[in-house]
This record gives sequence, C-alpha cells and structure tokens, in this order.
Amino acid sequence: MNMPDRTFQVLDPRYWEMLRGSHAAYQSGTSPVYDEVLIEVADRIRTTASIGKADIGALLFWKRLRADTTWVRELMTTPEQDVRAVTAKAVAAVNDESLTVPEAASAGRRELAALPGFKTGDALASALLLAAAPGRMAIYDDRAQTGLETLGLSLSAARGRYGRYMELVEDLRSTANLHRHAWTARDVDTALFWLGGQK
Repeated sequence: MNMPDRTFQVLDPRYWEMLRGSHAAYQSGTSPVYDEVLIEVADRIRTTASIGKADIGALLFWKRLRADTTWVRELMTTPEQDVRAVTAKAVAAVNDESLTVPEAASAGRRELAALPGFKTGDALASALLLAAAPGRMAIYDDRAQTGLETLGLSLSAARGRYGRYMELVEDLRSTANLHRHAWTARDVDTALFWLGGQK
C-alpha cells in the first residue's frame, strides 16, 4: 500500500553545493569501468529475477567487503535454490512499481534478512538491492552515513534503516532535480560516499 506523498526535505544551498561538488569529484576520481561487475551482475539478475551465490560473491568483491567470516561459510552451505528463492522475493519487492522507492527498499531488505549474513547491516544487502533495481536503489555504507551527517542529516541505526536511508536519497534526488540535475539514486550514493570519505 502506498503512503500519501510526503513533502521532501530541500537541502540547504551550501550543503547542496558540497554534495554536487562531491559528485563531480567522485566522477573525476573514479575509473569509468569500476562498476563493470555491478553492471554484469545486474544484467544476470534481470534475466533470472533472482540472485545466486556467485552473484553475491561478485558483489562482495565489488563492494570490497571481507569474505573470511562465519556468515559466508553459512551462506555457502545454503543450497543455491534456497538462496534464489529468498532473493527472488527481494528482487520482486524492489522492482514493485506499486510501492514508493522507500517502501520497496524496506520490503526488499526485509526479504534478504532470511539469508545468513543479512540479518543486520545494510552494506552488502544494499549492493544486492542496487543490482536488483539499478534505477531505483542505492548503496548504504559507513561512508554514506558520514556523508549524510556532513550534510546535517540524521539516520539512526534502528531497524528499518535502509528504507529510511532511501527516503533521504529520494529527498536528495529531488533537491538535485530542483537544481536541474537529473540524478539517479546511484548518483546520490556515490556523492555521499565521496563526501563521507573526505578528511
């Protein structure tokens, strides 16, 4: 069910300039081929409508996360068909056009919680959801969190964080549109990532 449209938060002009500059810096400071793995996995997901263990491994590599953990061993001993059954529900949720982007993000994130390693934390989960719906979703990580805080925006770690994050991402996209920049959610997350990594 769709909630009534809410008024988005317009970012203060000086913070917008910081975010815009961060986006430009990310684009000039990052190889144009860096997202090739993400694009390849997204293409496979579009074909299969689910995410397999090999795709999760590729996204783990792309996101540069550690794989020498207990949850990875547990995931590797989960049958592929079980992994795909869970991820198919997440893929369907984030692509459900009857849901707002934040609602779809929340629904997709809830579905992934059934897999080992996805009960808490949103970094890898958001990578899967981005690959499942590249036109709608965005990456969440510690640097994005720091970027939000730099812009004076707060996001608690309470349950449901990814849906609330996507509300903020949508607000930032709306601010970009006000300034005649047609940003995707991915544009916002890369700007936040770059901003959050500045010393």
